[in-house]
Amino acid sequence: MLITGFPSDVFGTNCYVVAAAPGEQCVIVDPGIGVSQRLDEILAEHRLQPAAVLLTHGHLDHTFSVAPVCGAKGIPAYVHPADRELLADPAKALSMDPAQLFGGRLTYSEPDDVAPLVDGEALTIAGLEITVDHAPGHTGGSVLFRLPAGAARGWDADEVCLSGDVLFAGSIGRTDLPGGSMTAMTASLRDRILPLADDTIVLPGHGEATTIGRERATNPFLLEVMRPAPTRGL
Repeated sequence: MLITGFPSDVFGTNCYVVAAAPGEQCVIVDPGIGVSQRLDEILAEHRLQPAAVLLTHGHLDHTFSVAPVCGAKGIPAYVHPADRELLADPAKALSMDPAQLFGGRLTYSEPDDVAPLVDGEALTIAGLEITVDHAPGHTGGSVLFRLPAGAARGWDADEVCLSGDVLFAGSIGRTDLPGGSMTAMTASLRDRILPLADDTIVLPGHGEATTIGRERATNPFLLEVMRPAPTRGL
């Protein structure tokens, strides 16, 4: 399996390309702001043909280039229904208008072909089997994408998890923007993240790769979730 990626120049959002092998079809995960040129270079380098764009959630820094990428390649975008409206109006998840945020220099459009992500489904795309886990908290429609690690990058692991902005190395995604919820995030960490195997490779939406075992041992947010509830005396 081939997994490669790079951070965007704006917000450092990680855009990933996943394929069964070089020369095959691929999926693109979270094409953010200003990624088109670098993305085309990676596709050409590995002789890849995109089959779909997968979105971990609907925030603009993860979705900005989805319409031009999908339009140029003639492919669908997949997003959880709870974040579908953010593809039409990303301002609904921001504390300010996008034009105000970027000084009016960036123009956004939504993709023409949008398909829903369903919790627990196994998507079969581009020769890959990708399991979708709904993990709200950062946004209402945040998801994890899990797939067998295979021989990707020589990793000694059974599974890779593209965690979006649910889990980072040493941290988690913020929950204070519209659609965020710390209560939902805590449940997602407990029910979606902690059950994963320690050797699971985590490829986050921002920052460096990590493992579930490392985060289980050191991430303060996971440690808080794992802390036993206080007992009450009679």
